[in-house]
Amino acid sequence: MTTVAFAEVPTPVGAFVLAVTETGLAASGWGSRERGSLEWLRERLGLPEVHDSDRTASVVAELNAYFAGELRVFETPVDWRLMSGSRLRVLQALHRVPYGRAVTYGELARLSGSSVPARGIGSIMGSNPIPIVVPCHRVVAGNGLGGFSGGVGVETKRWLLTHEGYLQPTLLDL
Repeated sequence: MTTVAFAEVPTPVGAFVLAVTETGLAASGWGSRERGSLEWLRERLGLPEVHDSDRTASVVAELNAYFAGELRVFETPVDWRLMSGSRLRVLQALHRVPYGRAVTYGELARLSGSSVPARGIGSIMGSNPIPIVVPCHRVVAGNGLGGFSGGVGVETKRWLLTHEGYLQPTLLDL
């Protein structure tokens, strides 16, 4: 039987909750235990919970290293079983977009080999179950940053892209 273990990681862009199965990281998102994110993930996954800090330790360590500027490639296994079809192909293509780079919605559509139009890519990004590790913040509009539904919205996206060196810091960041 598949089970899930949860962890919460404080980050510079807010609390981040992780859900890890025996296979790998299955879901994550902004929020905390206090704000109901954990319950939302429990309901979404529909898996029995186990308390297993050993299972979550490696992804917690990788996220801490990422935010400390020490990690550029996540080695954490991803549990892709919650996704299928075009959505799976798009998110797996996104997972290969390297640190410090960005692609447009249209470029991601082409990279995925799917027939999903750019607007559909935006919808898939908005429902990405594993932000940061599957880096939807690295998908930008052809004429600017585009949208972002994680954290506090586009400012979180801007912070992540600046952290990775894709965007230059502004005076507000100094």
